[in-house]
Amino acid sequence: MTRLLLSHNHNVSDATAPALSPEEFCKVFASTLPAADGWTVEAIAHPHWLCAVTTEQSPQDVGTALVNALVTYRQTTLQTPLNYVVLALGGLKTSPPTSNSPTALQPGEWGVDIVETPDSEAFLTEINWDTLAAARPADGVFNVMS
Repeated sequence: MTRLLLSHNHNVSDATAPALSPEEFCKVFASTLPAADGWTVEAIAHPHWLCAVTTEQSPQDVGTALVNALVTYRQTTLQTPLNYVVLALGGLKTSPPTSNSPTALQPGEWGVDIVETPDSEAFLTEINWDTLAAARPADGVFNVMS
């Protein structure tokens, strides 16, 4: 099983797409990802990570499913095509945990930032994504874009 912890970076105006509460954010995925195929989604109490997803799917496939789920949710609730981009930026944790909290990202788990942004290139440049990704093995990082 692969375990991924999700965070949300809402980098668009509330007029474009209202911010989601942590509960709403997790519900988007809990109501969309196929439990019948072994997916589980649970809200977690952590200052950065909002929910944990477990599945047998590959991290890249999970990233695609997460992006598709949020895009579909937003298009349905906003009743319009999105005029911004949704990203799933994932990295495999290889270093020791930063805290002893049971909800902290553990070695072997994936941290995935789900980002809503009007300009994906500017966002990726701002966080120095190319350098961050280059510092990891190819199978230890993914970037999925809507």
